[in-house]
Amino acid sequence: MLLWMWGQRGPKLIVDGTFKAVILLYEADPESPYNTDIKPGVRETYGVYIRRLISHIGDLRIDLQDRRAVKRWFKEWRFDPDGRDRLPRARMVLAVLKAAITFGVGCRVPGCKAFQEVLETIEFPALRSRTFAPTAAQIEAARKAAHAAGKPRRALLYALVFETTGRAFDFLGQWMPLSYKKSSAVVAYGKKWIGPTWASIDDNMLMTIKPTKTENSTGVEVTFDLSVCPMVMEELKLIPKAERKGPLIIHEGTGLPYVYQTFRGGWKADFNAAGIPKGMWCRDLRAGGVTEGGKAGVSKDDRRKIAGHATPKQTEAYDRDQIEAFRRTMKTRTSYRSQNRA
Repeated sequence: MLLWMWGQRGPKLIVDGTFKAVILLYEADPESPYNTDIKPGVRETYGVYIRRLISHIGDLRIDLQDRRAVKRWFKEWRFDPDGRDRLPRARMVLAVLKAAITFGVGCRVPGCKAFQEVLETIEFPALRSRTFAPTAAQIEAARKAAHAAGKPRRALLYALVFETTGRAFDFLGQWMPLSYKKSSAVVAYGKKWIGPTWASIDDNMLMTIKPTKTENSTGVEVTFDLSVCPMVMEELKLIPKAERKGPLIIHEGTGLPYVYQTFRGGWKADFNAAGIPKGMWCRDLRAGGVTEGGKAGVSKDDRRKIAGHATPKQTEAYDRDQIEAFRRTMKTRTSYRSQNRA
């Protein structure tokens, strides 16, 4: 009765001063950024590292740990027993820990504020900037490999990412929980799929999408004139009009959009078959397109517009000029590509 009078409604997590308690609070509280701000796909990834953190340091008291302990943990997260460096993994575990502690500070959980100050005294190793920028010839090789594997829609995706400089997820789409706010006509695997369909491309070959990175911020949309994209048009000509319905990029074996793990294995196989250097990722195709534009002499302003990099104040101006910027860019890139083939 007294607990009810003090405002408690329903079961409450016991915050006992351990990392496990504050991490579970971060995961379970309906007002936590974990449940309000993070997209379902990213939340699944966070969940993996939440389990790792609980297993590793969950039973430790927050108020008894110092910078020496944190640096020791980070080293354990970073290196496998065989010595392989997993810095991206370590940085991700650290990011989840920081997020949980920050939420704990806001909830006035004892020990969190002092521990947050400890984290601020440590300079953690940063990830190196990626330097891969695939060329048009490498994209053509990857497309050829995808066709040889009987997966022409992967070839279409490679062409779209490279020539439009959109993100792979912007064309691939994502499988979301059934509870996700957006509606979808594609339901399978106990989830629903959210992404671009053939309806995103109009009769004039103009494709309009809302990049995933801007969906919850600026809300900016970008439009691409696919008719000026040689690689994309080559792929589209191979797809009969009768098949141009539903999701844009599908797995030919299932007729459904790719589950990301399957797509990841697919592009790795295509890249290996194409002889693309080890270490290059599918997301590097976007950088390759931007780099080709820079080498061809496309202005930074045009490259920023077609990539959808707009601040709220710039969004309106970009919306008016973005399609023309894309046409200027592709005209210059196509000319540059032809000259370098000769």
